[in-house]
Amino acid sequence: MRGVFVTGTGTEVGKTVVAAAIARTLAAGGERVAVFKPAVTGLEEPGETDHALLRRASGSSQSDEQIAPYRYQPPVSPHLAAELAEEEIDPDHLLAAARAAAEGADALVCEGVGGLLVPLRAGRVCTPMGDKVAPPYLVRDLAVDLGLPLVIAASPGLGTINHTLLTLDAARAAGLAVAAVVLTPWPDEPTEIERSNRETIAVLGAVKVGTLPPLDLDDLGSWPALTLRPTG
Repeated sequence: MRGVFVTGTGTEVGKTVVAAAIARTLAAGGERVAVFKPAVTGLEEPGETDHALLRRASGSSQSDEQIAPYRYQPPVSPHLAAELAEEEIDPDHLLAAARAAAEGADALVCEGVGGLLVPLRAGRVCTPMGDKVAPPYLVRDLAVDLGLPLVIAASPGLGTINHTLLTLDAARAAGLAVAAVVLTPWPDEPTEIERSNRETIAVLGAVKVGTLPPLDLDDLGSWPALTLRPTG
């Protein structure tokens, strides 16, 4: 499978925007791009959904089901959203759906949910002997199973060094290759802290650090290119 897996250092750090910008850049270069997100929560909130933005940015004709196999109304962790819906997220179904999305495409842009250690399935103990019959399945596990290099979306401001380096450690501990960190929204006139954060993450994390300015989500043509060569 050829593509990238976009994760974040947490919630609300620009993960969907980074994934959309990568998909838009590839599509604008003439590539057939498929997009995928294992689960979407918070559908009850107003505004364009994550999977809708990914589809629009990539120029894909995929259905909601093909992009995001699990979709929930409450803005909570996917494992809890599934529990509230009286179901469980199935890793095998996710992998099959991601592979199906990639068929016929030149590249797959997959966006995770929250950060790497967010549970898609929290796991549970169901037998009298206390055996764990449904082991936990994290976003990181999905990234490993798909075998895609990571792009980490992170905030440029105070606190991002710790969050980003922890994410890098969590990724590399699982054997994941990290293609880049992208700091967003990157201001036209970055502060001394923001410039220092970019340089410090690059040095301490031994990683390429890019930036992405605020985007007008209604005007795809105004987006700058975010070039990260998919591998696979």
